[in-house]
Amino acid sequence: MVPDESCVDIQRSEKVGSVPLDDEIACWVKLVLQHQRCSASVSIRFVDEVEVTLLNNQYRQLNQPTNVLSFPCDLSDESGLRILGDIVVCEPVVTREALEQGKNLSDHWAHIITHGLLHLLGFDHIEDRQAEEMEDLEINLLSEMGVSNPYAESV
Repeated sequence: MVPDESCVDIQRSEKVGSVPLDDEIACWVKLVLQHQRCSASVSIRFVDEVEVTLLNNQYRQLNQPTNVLSFPCDLSDESGLRILGDIVVCEPVVTREALEQGKNLSDHWAHIITHGLLHLLGFDHIEDRQAEEMEDLEINLLSEMGVSNPYAESV
C-alpha cells in the first residue's frame, strides 16, 4: 500500500450548489490512488455550466457543458510529492445526470470524480479496448466504495 501522503485540494465556485463533503471526496481519491499504488496531489474544482463550457471550448473545442474535465500535469512539488493535475466538475450537469439516469447523487459524484482521477492517471476511453479497461476499473473501484455498477442498465 502507498504511504498516506496524498493531498486533495478542493475548490468550489461561488455559483455551485450542493457538492459532496471534503472528507467524502478525499476518501474516494485516496482509495483510487491507493489502488493505483500512487501518492499524489490533486486539485478538484466544482464549477457551474458557464465556467465548464468556457474550459471545454478552450481545451476541447466543444462549446457545451460537460460533467468532468481532467487536466494532467504530472509534476512534483518541493517535497517531491507527485502533482497529478486538476479535475473540474460541473455541479449542475452531475446533479442533472443523476436525476435523469435515476442514480443516487452521492454514487454519481463518486463515479464522476473517480473517472476524472483515472484520466489524470493516464487512463482513457478513446478506443474500445481502453474504454473497456477504464470502465472495468471504475466498476471495481466503485464497488469497493459501496457504489453499484454505473454502467448497468437501470431497472
